[in-house]
Amino acid sequence: MRETYHENLDSVVADLVIMTGLVRDAVGLATKSLLEADLATAERVIGEDAPLDRMHDDIEARCFSLLARQAPVAGELRTIVAAMRMVADLARMGDLAAHVAKIARLRYPEKAVPEGLTANFELMARVAEEMVTTAGRSLSERNAHDAGLLADSDDEMDELRKSQFRVLMNKDWPYSIEAAVDVALLGRYYERIADHAVIMASRIIYVVTGLAPEGENWSLA
Repeated sequence: MRETYHENLDSVVADLVIMTGLVRDAVGLATKSLLEADLATAERVIGEDAPLDRMHDDIEARCFSLLARQAPVAGELRTIVAAMRMVADLARMGDLAAHVAKIARLRYPEKAVPEGLTANFELMARVAEEMVTTAGRSLSERNAHDAGLLADSDDEMDELRKSQFRVLMNKDWPYSIEAAVDVALLGRYYERIADHAVIMASRIIYVVTGLAPEGENWSLA
């Protein structure tokens, strides 16, 4: 009975790793749709958000079942509770990727990102995608060290966001108000993807070590 229980718990974690890969792909494709004004790719990202939500519901239901069937102890309980939180973070990252794609679709056939901020968004997107990748690998390998590196990556994202704001607030902003609103929203979406990756990393560290990481760069919210 206990062996089957652990197999089911391992299956939940394995599906979380799969979901992380799907979210990473969604972020990459959303960025492609944004920077290339690629309508077909934008529609793909938007359409694939619903399956991610269904995956969230399935994993969450299985976690509730694991809690109800037997009394999980120690590492088991940590893993189940963390899994329920991580799947919510992943679903939200998928939503944010879809939001990026929706802005790309809204502005098609034009590009939503002004030329002067293209490089900034390329970097933000790269950091966000790498953070999701690292979170998935850390979960798969139960690697608390690599999960801990995500706090530094989040600092890089914050610096890119500050740079973006400096351009937005410059009195010589050469683009429209509409473009400014798009940039502010898009920057926030990428920033929040990074934030959720950090929160996910904190849960991985908690599962592996039994201790929540401490410091201003970490949150279990």
